[in-house]
Amino acid sequence: MASYQIFTDSACDIAPETLKAWDVKYCSLSFLFDDSEKSYDNYEMPAKAFYEKIRQGHSAVTSSVNTEAFLDAFRETLEEGKDILYIGFSSGLSATYNCACAAASELRDAFPSRRILTVDTLAASAGFGLILYLTVQKRDAGATLEEAAAFAEAEKLHVCHWFTVDDLKALLKGGRVKRAIGALGGALNLKPVLHMDNEGHLIPMSIARGRKGSLKAIVKKYGELALHPGRGPIFISHGDCLDDVKAIEAMLKSQYGPGLDLIADVGPVIGSHTGAGVLALFFEGKER
Repeated sequence: MASYQIFTDSACDIAPETLKAWDVKYCSLSFLFDDSEKSYDNYEMPAKAFYEKIRQGHSAVTSSVNTEAFLDAFRETLEEGKDILYIGFSSGLSATYNCACAAASELRDAFPSRRILTVDTLAASAGFGLILYLTVQKRDAGATLEEAAAFAEAEKLHVCHWFTVDDLKALLKGGRVKRAIGALGGALNLKPVLHMDNEGHLIPMSIARGRKGSLKAIVKKYGELALHPGRGPIFISHGDCLDDVKAIEAMLKSQYGPGLDLIADVGPVIGSHTGAGVLALFFEGKER
């Protein structure tokens, strides 16, 4: 067994049972709806139920993992005599990573013989999850704490995030697309194609005509950027649009050979900002 424990947070959108199988511990971001004061952890509500409420017109606000939660989680592992590698949600989208760093700094003083390393993936959802997965593989192959952290740092700018949304409203609310583009999209059934840049921000890259057009555009990006076209791993996450996931997989198999290695729900925390119908493809690329 490795002498260190990998930690992450729930913005990776990897199911808890899968994280357990990978021997990865996590802390959870949270959300609450506009019609309730009850706060939910990211995995507490089934994704389908969450998106049903979103489609009914409700909105949700989200909260990062605070420093105290990281202190409690990290301390338990340090007291067991293990070092820690935390692989976290993009600092360009959340305060979660900075809270983890604050906890790590405090605990380094309390546990001077232990090591705590942190990696800002500059990634989100199952793209973040793919970086985590690849690092877990390195750990299982015998990588030391330092080697695993260095691998994650090097790998993070080679994991491509390409995605689209079915409705521009959530992106407009968050300022992710210009209002002129939003109005045009509603009138002409145009759909944005976006990616995550090297600073961990969501960037609109093009506009496709119709949902099918945006799916084709994402698959085309795989062909243009994939480091090893025809080989995985390929992860996908979606906001309650499984039929579109099947359409993407059929296109990939037809044009390049491989299917999908992991299908994940876009959890409520990220889904609060993207809306229902978000679909994202993640793969290793020559560049982001």
